[in-house]
Amino acid sequence: MMNLRSSLPLLVLLVFAVTFPFFGEKYYVDLVMKIMILSVFALSLELLVGQTGLVSFGHAAFFGIGAYAAALLSPQSGPASFWILFPAALLAAGLYALAVGALSLRTRGIYFIMVTLAFAQMAYYVFHDTKFGGGSDGIYLYFRPEIAIGGVRLLDLGEPRAFYFFVLAALVLTFLLLAAAQASRFGRALAGIKANEQRMRAAGFATYPYKLAAFVVAAMLAGVAGFLYALKDGYVNPEILSWHQSGAVLLMIILGGIGSLRGAVFGAIAFVALQEFYQSQAIFGSFAKHWQLPLGLTIIAFVALMPKGLIGLGAQLQMRKAT
Repeated sequence: MMNLRSSLPLLVLLVFAVTFPFFGEKYYVDLVMKIMILSVFALSLELLVGQTGLVSFGHAAFFGIGAYAAALLSPQSGPASFWILFPAALLAAGLYALAVGALSLRTRGIYFIMVTLAFAQMAYYVFHDTKFGGGSDGIYLYFRPEIAIGGVRLLDLGEPRAFYFFVLAALVLTFLLLAAAQASRFGRALAGIKANEQRMRAAGFATYPYKLAAFVVAAMLAGVAGFLYALKDGYVNPEILSWHQSGAVLLMIILGGIGSLRGAVFGAIAFVALQEFYQSQAIFGSFAKHWQLPLGLTIIAFVALMPKGLIGLGAQLQMRKAT
């Protein structure tokens, strides 16, 4: 569990996120929303990689399926019910994860990585090469849903500020859910599987159901992020299911520090900030169109100089002072 000192940066970020819509420019408010959505996505992968030791290279499939479920079920003539779109996004991502996990979790190491990549590419080509979901052109979501109970509208996600705080609430709840899971018997079992699966089996644990449960839960959380992404931009295309997106979210948790929920959030912030910095034509001029090159070099430098990620920077500096 986090102590007060380690949770202080998160509390500062939370206060900033709560107050920012009241004074920030629209572009930067949208950027903060993007970071929060990607933080949910990174947290979902952290459950697999950092907590269970399952390195997946196909996690974007669940992100994209959640986004497509929201877009495909959203009517073009008016707002849909949140109680239809949101469960559909979770259910679609979870069911696909159940099928993928049931097969891929019977493999290990590099084979598991390649099988998850293969399933993700299958989903990518279904949306890219068929008319289902608009093909390579993607599909638009024209109206954000509203949250209503008994005909009484509680929250209209079409209102920008309401949607912003809904995204923030989703991030906070995702973080708290994973923190509670980490401290539970389920989380301790996942930690044991990551440390030594053979020993866990010898101790009488059936590790496969635990891994499958973690895989499905992580996919459903990725579906939440995809659902929020579709609502934010009002548009989805097959590229959000590609291996590039899976690689990007993996880089986020590496930048922040694998094995830490805080690291997933900090990694998402760092990744988006670096992207925005290197894409700035005001700073780099025409070279900004080659932003992938300096971004890649920066990430290599981060990994080489900070092997434990951003969350390990403080301990790393203290060790250097001590020596």
